Parts: sequence; C-alpha cells; structure tokens
Amino acid sequence: METKNIQHLYRRIGFGILPVETYKLSSKSKKVIINNLFTASKKVTPLEVDTSEIKEIFRSMVDIKKIDPDTRRKIQKISRKKQIEFNIAWINRLSNTPEILREKMVLFWANHFVCEDNSITYIQQFNNTLRKHALGNFKDFVNAISKEAAMTKYLNTKQNKKQKPNENFARELMELFTLGVGHYSENDIKESAKAFTGYSHNLQGEFVFRKRTHHEGDKTFFGKKGNFTGEDIIEIILEQKQCAKFICEKLYRYFVNETIDEKHISAMVNVFYKDYNIERVMRFMLSSEWFYDEKNIGTKIKSPIELLVGLKQTVPTTFKNPKQLIYIQRLLGQVLLKPPNVSGWKGGKNWIDSNTIVLRLKLPSMLLNNAYISKLKQNEASESVNTEKELFKRKMGNRFNVKTNWKYFNNQFKNVKIDAIENHLIACQINEGTKAYLSSLKKVSKQEYCIQLMSLPEYQMC
Repeated sequence: METKNIQHLYRRIGFGILPVETYKLSSKSKKVIINNLFTASKKVTPLEVDTSEIKEIFRSMVDIKKIDPDTRRKIQKISRKKQIEFNIAWINRLSNTPEILREKMVLFWANHFVCEDNSITYIQQFNNTLRKHALGNFKDFVNAISKEAAMTKYLNTKQNKKQKPNENFARELMELFTLGVGHYSENDIKESAKAFTGYSHNLQGEFVFRKRTHHEGDKTFFGKKGNFTGEDIIEIILEQKQCAKFICEKLYRYFVNETIDEKHISAMVNVFYKDYNIERVMRFMLSSEWFYDEKNIGTKIKSPIELLVGLKQTVPTTFKNPKQLIYIQRLLGQVLLKPPNVSGWKGGKNWIDSNTIVLRLKLPSMLLNNAYISKLKQNEASESVNTEKELFKRKMGNRFNVKTNWKYFNNQFKNVKIDAIENHLIACQINEGTKAYLSSLKKVSKQEYCIQLMSLPEYQMC
C-alpha cells in the first residue's frame, strides 16, 4: 500500500501514524492493513474511572429523591471531579490504544447519539455502551441507547408516561439518530412517543420498564397499526431505507468528505441496509478506491480533539494540572462529555473562527516549547537560538505546566531526514507562500522543525 494512502487511512480512522509504523505497513497490501485494523478493534476495553465511593452511597439507597441535601452535594462534588478524570482518561485512550478504529468510532457516535449528564456513573456507562456497539449491529445499538439511564434523563423519557406522553426522545430518535429532518410526520412522533412510555432506570443506572406507566393499545406509525413497543418502533424505522442513507451520509461526511458523492453513498447504502452491520459498511468504505481519491486527502479540518490527540500522539505530553487540558478544550470549542446541544458539534468550518485559529496555530509551541517558535533565518548563527529561547521563556513564562517526551519523537523520526518530516505531519499540499517561508528558516533541529510545521495552517487539515 502506498505511504500516502496509509497515512490518509490512519488520519481518518485514528489521529495519524508515525514513521516507524508507516514503514512497517508499507510492504503490506491494503486488504491486510484493513483486516488488521478491524481485528485489533474486535476487543472492547471499557473505559473506567473509580466510582466506588458513589456506588457505596447508592448501595444503601432506593430512591434518589430521598437523598438528603448534604449527601446530594457530596455526590455532585465527587461526580464533577470524576468527570474531569474521565475526560483525561478518554484523551489518553485515544492517544494510545491498539483498538484505534473502535475508539475513533466512539468519538463519532458520541456526536451522533448526543447525550449529557451530571452523574459520572451514568456518563461512564453510556460511554461504554457507545464503545460496545461502535462496530456492531445498528438496531441493537439504537435499542441499547434508548434504554441508557443518561439518555432517558437527557431526553426526558423518564417523564414519558401514558397519562401525558413526552415526545422529546421520539422526536430526536427520528430527527437526529435515524432518519433526518423531513422523513416522518408529527403524528409519527406522537404515536411513537406512546410506545416508549414506561422507559426508566433505577438509581444504579440499570434499565427499568415501568409497566403501569406504559401506554397499552394500538399506535399508528408509518402506516402500520399495532400495540407497538419501543423496540417495535425502532424495527419499523430501520425498515425505511432512508435510515441506512442517513447513517451512511454521516459516516461519509466524517470519514471521507463533507461534500457528499451520491454514487458513493448509494454503494454504502446497498451494503448497510441489508443487515445494518456497522463493521461491514465501514470495511466497504475503507476498502473502496474512492476513499483514497486525491480530492479526499487533507480536506477535513481537524476537530479540537483530533488536533490535541494528534499532537499528543506525535510528542507524548502529560499535563501536570489536568484541568488545563479541559481549559484548552473549552477554548478550542470542544469539551468531551459537554456537547453544546442535542445536535452536537457541527464540525467542519465551524471549528474555526478568529479566536480559535490563533490558539490552534500557537498551541504546538505553547505545549511543546514554552510558546516559542524558532524563526531563525538561514544566514543567522544557530548559537543565538538558545539565547533567544531563554529570553522568550523569561518574558512569556510557562503557559502550561506539561511534561513532553521528545525522546519518543526522536526515536520515531530517527531515520527521517529533516526535510522529509513534513511528509509525515502535513496531510494537504503546502501553498507556495508557506513553502517560501519554511525554506527561509534555518532547520536548527528536528524538534524545532516539528513545532514550525505544527504551527502552520496546513497542520489543521487531515
């Protein structure tokens, strides 16, 4: 498989690939490389932080409404702290996992089945449900999501009772999760909401079906009539080919190109609609010749998480104060576990504005080099770099308290000539103005050149 195609594949199903691994794969065929990716992601490794303290409190309780104010505040305080831990653990998992395809799919599905909660136990459970079903059967996936404690709270399914049906979940199920706007009627929403009455959960986050609050009786949905359950509704939705099309379009925009190619979508739908097997449609997409077309390479703007994880993967970076990593996510516009609304992050050009682009361009130097970027020209003496750097550090100070592992970077790029580093870090074509700027700089070291490259607008693309 060609090097540029290997790099493109790994930038889309992961966060890039470093030289040592690229060289190992260069002698293998596309089929073997893709098979290996799916084999490595067969395993499901739950992501967990220690929630034993909260579980111990819950163990002695039956009804959350009966928790006294002091205990409630204690649970909330622990949960806030654990959410930060979980966010950091998720970033670390994305940066270093053999199950890279599954983990990238979790990131994709987290912005599809959008959900937010203030309970770390429910958040963790929901996140691992995404992980479990990320490459599985879509019908099973939707059913599992509909019964998650975090989702029943987020979209008010707990308040959905036969006396007064709540339509929030039924609406978003069709609008955001399965069909898209305009492919259902208001009556379909009203009737399907009745089918999901009785969905709830206990204090531990386990699904509970409350039969006494469930609407028994016929519902008319998509022209069919019957005493439908929530699972029946999902079954009928998946019978609509539009559901397969909607999901394939989202997969295409995320992994291939924001501009839809109807021929490619049609081919994906023909694969996916047969049995809604997510692994099968992903394998088809990644194996297709069009996935590697030049028009699809280096055309996607990295999300803040893709940018951060890509940096961390190239030069392993540990924040001594974990809250600083959360702070950076907030400044960049994407905090894991904190979606902006039920529609999630829009992505694409929405990631970039006048504030975020400045931070994006400065971030590599801020994290890896005390905010310093070498601008030493070709004819200047290299010795002046250390003096310039020291003065800059005294003036600017350490913006972020991080520990960087440049030894790892040096080992990865040991056999890469300094002029060839850009081939491993930059996905798109570098424009002529940027080329002229780079050629005017003295390449003091691979480390300095890495930071220079990461500070380019072109580095924002994958």
